[in-house]
Amino acid sequence: MRPLTEVSGPIIDCHCHAGTGDGLTGPWDTTAPIVEHQARAKACGIVHTVIFAAFNSDYAAANAQVADLVRQAPDRLTGFVFVHPARDRGRVLPMVRHFVERERFRGIKVHRHDAPITREVCDVARELRLPVLYDVTGEVAQIELFATEYPTVNFIIPHLGSFADDWRAQVAFLGFLSRHTNVYTDTSGVRRFDLLLQAVREAGAHKVLFGSDGPWLHPAVELAKVLALPLSPQDKQLVLGGNLLRLLRARRQTIAIGHDSAARTHARGSTRLLTRAPELKRTR
Repeated sequence: MRPLTEVSGPIIDCHCHAGTGDGLTGPWDTTAPIVEHQARAKACGIVHTVIFAAFNSDYAAANAQVADLVRQAPDRLTGFVFVHPARDRGRVLPMVRHFVERERFRGIKVHRHDAPITREVCDVARELRLPVLYDVTGEVAQIELFATEYPTVNFIIPHLGSFADDWRAQVAFLGFLSRHTNVYTDTSGVRRFDLLLQAVREAGAHKVLFGSDGPWLHPAVELAKVLALPLSPQDKQLVLGGNLLRLLRARRQTIAIGHDSAARTHARGSTRLLTRAPELKRTR
């Protein structure tokens, strides 16, 4: 891995699961142990991580687990609200609003494995001005619909559109990424490095976010891909944290960076920029 001295700002992981699932069909719905992952993240210079639940049959309860973890380490963790578009139909707004206003969550997570994204979810994201991290599981054509219908909602489509390494889907996704100003991607789980390089060259570094898809993928391995990209220091910092911070500022909300030695080394004066917004003070 290239030396972290090349990195001038904070490294923020936009994609990590945490907590316990209840499906017991695989790691993704059994357990997402965050403690070891955070130790690995800290060791490779990651100062903050966005976390959301593992797959669960009750996302209200799963999000509460994530909230507990965030409370224990608010300077290193930020939560996104995981919703099931079908099962949570009719209650997405109150559920998301609760975790945003009372637990300081900063975005919405949706997975096509559960159900396709819906107008209800997009309406909530637009009303509360939250980014949506939506795993389309290779079904990239739908991006044209929701990105066009909701131009003020920022959508982060992880894995270049396909964690399953569907080359055709990922190549097709690059067109949506380049064409829609509100469509972004993350680097997690992308195995074809040349496609990642193509994404930053065609769509621009301002459309790509660093993510690990931890705790099941090692953050140092995922980070190495980004550090290997032939980007200017400014563009590299956009991918490593700047783009996520910009998306969060759409709601005048940011995240707190820890004050340990790693954070001081890699944030280099950015702590003030990352302080939580006063408008989101706890109400309890």
